[in-house]
Amino acid sequence: MMDMKTQLTYSLLVAFSGLLVVSLLHAQPQGGPAPAPDQQKIPYRKIEQNAFDVGEELVFDVNFGFITAGEARMTIPRFSTINGRKCYNVDFTVASKSFFDTFYKVRDHYESHIDVEGLYPWKFVQQIREGGFKRDFMATFDHARLKAVTKDGEYPIEPFTQDIVSAFYYMRTQSYDGFRPGQKVYLKNFYKDSTYGLTVKFLGRETIKVEAGKFNCILLEPIMKEGGLFKASGRIIVWLTDDEKKIPVQVDAEIPIGSITSELISYKGLKSPIRAKVQ
Repeated sequence: MMDMKTQLTYSLLVAFSGLLVVSLLHAQPQGGPAPAPDQQKIPYRKIEQNAFDVGEELVFDVNFGFITAGEARMTIPRFSTINGRKCYNVDFTVASKSFFDTFYKVRDHYESHIDVEGLYPWKFVQQIREGGFKRDFMATFDHARLKAVTKDGEYPIEPFTQDIVSAFYYMRTQSYDGFRPGQKVYLKNFYKDSTYGLTVKFLGRETIKVEAGKFNCILLEPIMKEGGLFKASGRIIVWLTDDEKKIPVQVDAEIPIGSITSELISYKGLKSPIRAKVQ
């Protein structure tokens, strides 16, 4: 069984990773099984979006009760080029606060190179540093052959399969207009050596206030399954701005010893003003 420090940090990461796997509404294969690799055309789809651009930075406090245990940052600092394709070079980091480092130091880094036109990943990098635990993982995506490639081999994927970071940014370009409470979205996400199915439930709408301001939001619940990409440790609720940006405003995660709340404290470099901001 995890001790309190490990459970706290693990749940912190699950909460934030949970909001990153939220929607592949148009990424499901149509008309039967995917074609064989030698028949697959390069899927250079185009998606128009006004949700984000290079220069965006979102900063979050991660709180356990009254204690701010860590900080998370989601940034798009630059463009990159992978396989001749222009990509958003997205960084997502989680770090424990200095006083918390004494108990359990966390320095985690996720990176995704997301096709600018089609919003699917070409490369994913994960570097985990938690206490004495260390894990490095990298996957490249061959969308022409429907393969994900890691140091351990090649694995089949479905068209436009995402990583956990690119899935979140793709989700931000989707509309939930007309969704009913309880309506579910089913999606696919590749990690390590497998493609995992995940379910996200639409809960409704709510106005909430955090340090960064007051926002009209939609509520989503990623439903984690034991043995999947993340182990379920309680409900995870995500608040996203109810506009074209779908910026994460708050994430609540239930754990056996209490709850974790991650809230937006600052933002900059947005493509346009946040229409869902009340004040």
